[in-house]
Amino acid sequence: MQGRIHRYKRPDNSRLKEELSPEQYEIMVEAGTERPFSSKYWNEGDDGIYVDAITGEPLFSSCDKFTSECGWPSFSKPLCGEHIRMQKDFSHGMIRTEVRSAEGDFHLGHVFDDGPAEMGGQRYCINGAALRFIPLENLGDEGYGYLVPYLKQKQQKKV
Repeated sequence: MQGRIHRYKRPDNSRLKEELSPEQYEIMVEAGTERPFSSKYWNEGDDGIYVDAITGEPLFSSCDKFTSECGWPSFSKPLCGEHIRMQKDFSHGMIRTEVRSAEGDFHLGHVFDDGPAEMGGQRYCINGAALRFIPLENLGDEGYGYLVPYLKQKQQKKV
């Protein structure tokens, strides 16, 4: 899989207010959290990738998605670690690890150590409003064709 390509630019906040829904702006820019089970992606089961809703950075794969019953899309690992960054989050009286997109610097969610052991033990609990899903059959048209062999290889390993 190829490394990060520096084409994922963050628009300025005035443009973001125009492009994002109020809920997306609150989640991605102001580090909010969507209501559990409210995202169209929390139980999405199709094959493909999840990208940053604004920059298009490839973030997560359906091959690493699992049902956690927490109400948010949950992944065992990022698609490519170069496209996310993590930082400590001390909000709400807790100490958590926040997950952000690397180039866009958007809040995505948090990572916890309570994921399935057989998948590495981590649970990336991600706000669906911060994501855009691209089905496997559309990856080439959307500029992510280089990821098709990787996803197909991962699918074969799951079977």
